[in-house]
Amino acid sequence: MTDHIETDVVIIGAGPVGLFAVFELGLLDIKCHLIDILPKVGGQCAELYPEKPIYDIPGFPMVTGQGLVDNLMAQIEPFHPTFHLNEMVESLESIGTPEAPLFRVRTSENGTTFTCKAVIIAAGGGSFQPKKPPIENIEAYEGTGVYYAVRKMEMFRNKKVLIVGGGDSALDWTVNLQPIAKRLTLLHRRDAFRAAPHTVEKMRSLVASGDMDLHLGQVTSLKGEEPVLEGAVIRKDDGSEFTVDCDVMLPFFGLTMKLGPIADWGLNLHENLIPVDTEKFETNVSGIFAIGDINTYPGKLKLILSGFHEGALAAQKVHRYVYPEKKLLFQYTTSSTSLQKKLGVAA
Repeated sequence: MTDHIETDVVIIGAGPVGLFAVFELGLLDIKCHLIDILPKVGGQCAELYPEKPIYDIPGFPMVTGQGLVDNLMAQIEPFHPTFHLNEMVESLESIGTPEAPLFRVRTSENGTTFTCKAVIIAAGGGSFQPKKPPIENIEAYEGTGVYYAVRKMEMFRNKKVLIVGGGDSALDWTVNLQPIAKRLTLLHRRDAFRAAPHTVEKMRSLVASGDMDLHLGQVTSLKGEEPVLEGAVIRKDDGSEFTVDCDVMLPFFGLTMKLGPIADWGLNLHENLIPVDTEKFETNVSGIFAIGDINTYPGKLKLILSGFHEGALAAQKVHRYVYPEKKLLFQYTTSSTSLQKKLGVAA
């Protein structure tokens, strides 16, 4: 039997930006359900980088990916959002008008159908999967010696770790795993890195002190009786080869983003992103909003804090659709008794 749910808003994506949208909507008495293809809330922060430090969240000198998610979940608890995890939106149909939007949203996992007045797409870059290095038979070592994400740092304690890449993820994990690894080696194609300068400087300091190794080249093959990894064969620019002993290899080559069904929802797309205005972050379809990494506009910065700002402005326009007869008067949470009561902090 197909479940049918009526709600004010459906949020597609339960990452940090989708979670904060719950808060902004809740302040305006707007109810919402969240749908996410992952088995838990938090998006990439929880799935790929739970222990990775984040430094540009206002009010937090440093917070881990999972720590940020935990704090957001505590912040939205007063609004009792409902989560539908391990589900993917299969179809989104407009059944209203531009002046009075109404949508029918259906998931593919259990056939749940939602009717709502607005949809907020906060799906990051869509569904994502790691880019794999072109190494023959690498699949035989995946999950035992080859990992594409660090979900728990303790897994790599006292291991001989080889990290491959030159971007932020590779350098961040180099610096964070070096203290607990038996020996850590960083491999990159060239002696130039795309990571934050202070992280590159810290990595070079560790190399200079002899606390880790840095090699230039590319992995051509893996050694070890499957599925146990014992080493990686490296080819240098001059064609010579050598072997790095390792129990673990972490290739950080970025993520491949796939929009999936979003591409069939009648939205204008630009290079697999959704163009929006910068007043309310609405798409070309009235009542459908896009916030976070999934959207694009002039001057866009792919930062979590930018997504928070986008969600706050989107909520203001959503209010017009949910309560068309009610005038919205903006209030600060610090000065409004009614808002404080919603948050459970009023005297």
